[in-house]
Amino acid sequence: MPLPLLLALVIGGIAAIAILLHLLGFSRRLHFADDAAIRREWSRHFPDDTISATHVSDDGLSALVETDHGPGLVWAMGADSTAHRLANATITETANGLRFHLHDFGAPGLTVSLRPDTRALWRQKLDRIR
Repeated sequence: MPLPLLLALVIGGIAAIAILLHLLGFSRRLHFADDAAIRREWSRHFPDDTISATHVSDDGLSALVETDHGPGLVWAMGADSTAHRLANATITETANGLRFHLHDFGAPGLTVSLRPDTRALWRQKLDRIR
């Protein structure tokens, strides 16, 4: 098979797969719609934790999770989620929310958008549990 034809088939096939996945909805960003979704995603990462409470961010892309091992943060990364315990995190306030510096090479930090009232609630929960 001539190389130009092979390249056209490979590039066309990859493009067709990408378009099909997008049209089927597999490229949608994850949103935490309710408490059950937050608990499900946290349990994927930390199945042995007992969750006592969850608090979703204003944009629905992250959530504060209170567990028997201390507070944690779960957030959307595209169509999937990731979670991190906040035991050694440095938390600072920004103009639009809170900045979590996780001291982890794999997940260095995250800025969560929060309204002032939600930010105050999160700070209260974090200060109380930490």
